[in-house]
Amino acid sequence: MTIQDRNFDDISNKFAQNIYGTTKGKIREAIVWQTLEKILATYPSDKPLTILDAGGGQGQIALRLANLGHKVTLCDISEQMLEQAKQKAQAEKVCINCLCCPIQQLDNLINKQFDLVICHAVLEWVAEPIELINSLKKHLKSDGYLSLMFYNYHALLFKTVTLGNFGYIQSGLAKRKKKTLSPDFPRVPNDVYHWLTQLDFNILQKTGIRIFHDYLTNKSKAETHFEQLLELEQKYCQTEPYLNLARYILVTAKNKINS
Repeated sequence: MTIQDRNFDDISNKFAQNIYGTTKGKIREAIVWQTLEKILATYPSDKPLTILDAGGGQGQIALRLANLGHKVTLCDISEQMLEQAKQKAQAEKVCINCLCCPIQQLDNLINKQFDLVICHAVLEWVAEPIELINSLKKHLKSDGYLSLMFYNYHALLFKTVTLGNFGYIQSGLAKRKKKTLSPDFPRVPNDVYHWLTQLDFNILQKTGIRIFHDYLTNKSKAETHFEQLLELEQKYCQTEPYLNLARYILVTAKNKINS
């Protein structure tokens, strides 16, 4: 971890409320899960997988996978978030292996490769993205899957223009406050695709998360018409041009020699 990488110990409760306790969180979880289910379906249903959830925070995805019988390792740099994940695991009577460390330093704690490596909403918080992706690759089996989700720069720019926030655009979309939930390093999708290709990944699928939700002019519609909105999100999440303006983009990839 570099000094610029973000630790959410200071706002872990706010993180839970703002990310997971909202319509945007529900849409994110639904789209992510339908994508992960496609990966799981490629394996025999009676085979427990080894899964690394890197930067998985409070363990929402890790716990869901563990409840399906998979062997899950959860790592994060936030002790508070991991403690919340442990408490939830205990309450749900499932086992997850929790490691408190930066993803880039996982080698110091485990010497293991996984069937599936998940890294969602982390890339936009680290100063050295290629180093992070390379660290994930080290822990991925040669025939394993990588599920990588990142905050989309294009969506941030588009939304900022629609809000008429031209001063923010002139500042280069630079954050005004350090410790907020607005990512430090929004990623240009083509940059991420290039880094993956450089590191010998083959991109199998791209999925947009929140392609419509964040552009609603009447925010209350997200609550009152949630099912209709979710249906549209699911219908168009892998369709151009919509996915290019999604708030997050989720990439499914494999090592090139095994894709």
